[in-house]
Amino acid sequence: MGSNEINKIAGAVLGALTLAMGIGFLSGALVHQKPIKKAGYELPEPQAETAAAAPAAAAAPAEPIAKRLASASVEKGQAAARKCAACHQFTKDGKNGQGPLLYGVVARVKGSAAGFNYSNALKERAGKGEKWDFEQLDAFLANPKGYMPGTSMNYAGISRPDERADLIAYMRQQAEAPVPLPQ
Repeated sequence: MGSNEINKIAGAVLGALTLAMGIGFLSGALVHQKPIKKAGYELPEPQAETAAAAPAAAAAPAEPIAKRLASASVEKGQAAARKCAACHQFTKDGKNGQGPLLYGVVARVKGSAAGFNYSNALKERAGKGEKWDFEQLDAFLANPKGYMPGTSMNYAGISRPDERADLIAYMRQQAEAPVPLPQ
């Protein structure tokens, strides 16, 4: 390769670099960016009436679980149980997962699913012989950590009372001998 060839290659590379720099200078001259005064943007302040309405809505008591269970739908409860299926199983031949097996949970002693390592909060209640009744299941499903501080259940809860009743009706059916509904 002769010196003439090397000069042609070097000239092409330098020409391409000069062209790229020229385009950069030209675009910088055409477009002027405004300096940022403050990063991000302002969020609107919460409405005073919205904040006041939330505690009032949360404080409104739900109908008693016995009344809600009378009109509960097992089919809707089965659909609601899909949320729980990531951690729990409901069938007789099911196994413990991240959460305990829930087959026959209604009227079962708390923290008594064989082979599951419960939190200390549930072990303490199991030691007292407490059983899961409809009211307690409803309260636990509404807010697990509020009902039982120290539970290892990582679920915020089900806020809709009718959905909890449907789920409890489904869980009631998942037993060899379903517990009678409360009057």
